[in-house]
Amino acid sequence: MAKVSINTLLSRAEQQFSLGKYDSALTTYGLLLKEYPTHGAAKIGAFLCDIGMESAEEAQALFDYYQIIKSEEGDAEEVMSNLISTLDTTKDQLNTLLTPNEERIEYEDGIRYEDFLTFIDQRGDFARAFEDVMFSTKVVLKGQEEYIDFITQLIDKGYDELAEQFLDSMSSAFGKNQEIYALYHKLKKA
Repeated sequence: MAKVSINTLLSRAEQQFSLGKYDSALTTYGLLLKEYPTHGAAKIGAFLCDIGMESAEEAQALFDYYQIIKSEEGDAEEVMSNLISTLDTTKDQLNTLLTPNEERIEYEDGIRYEDFLTFIDQRGDFARAFEDVMFSTKVVLKGQEEYIDFITQLIDKGYDELAEQFLDSMSSAFGKNQEIYALYHKLKKA
């Protein structure tokens, strides 16, 4: 099989990238790297495609910057590699710093559902634990499973009116979920 022209693949990849077709561009850069594993522009292009799948604006800005410095500087690939590496490191550090804060802020005015379940175990009685928690804080439900479990417990413990209010307020968020319909059915039987 004849090797594909470097310039043809590179031009195709850059055109795909410019159009925002990052998956296609990544495939083309990948073909180029398969034939020419040390090709600097292909490596940069593949990195930029990866960035483009998360943030098109950021990737396009970096791509434009790369096009400018390619004609002006002899070590454009090295400059871009360092820049991308710095961006990745900074993003990782920001994610590490922000994740605990997001969680802390989210639970600042309430407790996690798993903590609420632990509190029920400690109190030995759902009704007592529920009343203690409801008068002092709120239970933060994350995801459909916790929501369904919480509503089920409310129904099982006789808090039918409250269970119905929760169901009515959140059922549209879960669409046509059969488990939500089953909870309404269970509530009617209670």
